[in-house]
Amino acid sequence: MKDTQALKDFLDTPRKIVITTHANPDADALGSSLGLHHFLEGLGHEVKTIVPNSYPDFLEWMPGNSKVINYENNVEESNELLNTADLLFCLDFSGFARIKSMKEVASTVSAKIALVDHHLNPEITPEFDFWNDKAAATAELIFDLIEDYSGKNVITKEIAECLYAGVMTDTGSFKHNSTTSKVHRLVADLIDLGADVNKVSRLIYDTNSLDRLRFMGHALAEKLQVIEDSRVAYFVIEENDFNNFRLKQGDTEGLVNYALSIKGIVVAAIIIEREKEIKLSFRSIGDFAVNKFAEEHFSGGGHKNASGGMSELNLEETEKKFKELIESDILKTRSK
Repeated sequence: MKDTQALKDFLDTPRKIVITTHANPDADALGSSLGLHHFLEGLGHEVKTIVPNSYPDFLEWMPGNSKVINYENNVEESNELLNTADLLFCLDFSGFARIKSMKEVASTVSAKIALVDHHLNPEITPEFDFWNDKAAATAELIFDLIEDYSGKNVITKEIAECLYAGVMTDTGSFKHNSTTSKVHRLVADLIDLGADVNKVSRLIYDTNSLDRLRFMGHALAEKLQVIEDSRVAYFVIEENDFNNFRLKQGDTEGLVNYALSIKGIVVAAIIIEREKEIKLSFRSIGDFAVNKFAEEHFSGGGHKNASGGMSELNLEETEKKFKELIESDILKTRSK
């Protein structure tokens, strides 16, 4: 990796390092952060991991979880750490808008910045650049960074399981077209280095609350909409659904994939109303680029077949806008 030696030179003496990732951290964001956290601590540095807000409780098993600082709950402490850091690692995001309330402080720190990310069109200009949009997950890039820096044999069981969680989830359990032969070789290395992949998979995918299962049944029976002519399926989840089913953060995770699993569907979406915000997630199969759709219409972006966005309209208006635009864009794609 091109900037590894420069990073090694900078870290030749003990440094104060802060690691952060995007708001609403997922398994790749948190797994990458904690995997890197353990590695840098092992090198003798003072390391703090700060996340913009909370994350799903099915990720709390990760080694080092107790060390993670929630910015929303610890603003003063977090700002002090950011302002006194020598190095800020930005993981799994490429624009400071993705870290919400942390943006103002993090974007103006005097610390050097290291960017480790695989999303398109990075907006951050780092001193140490480990951006690669060909990577399947940020966890893959952290593995590469550690291997290039010290050799993969320094990866402990704890690091291996954190990184495996990131790769597994960001590849859709190795179903996405980002799953290369390199990814499989990396996973084999992580298993050899101690990762209990059965345990990690079970903790992430098979640890449901009764409320979440009941909600999933309700969503599939009552909330799923299908536009057959356009081969589109989507869900609209209201604030009341969160209240009625006592949902926690992360309980809607993966729901959009059920829509995409319908035979013949090529684009799926979920529109969520939560805490006065309207968020959208998009998935696709084949050539339809949902990242471009999200960027052009919903102030978002991401990967070709998996992306997200947001809307300043109300829920009803957002659904109407989505339906009109997706049908129009799919029609244009077919006519090319």
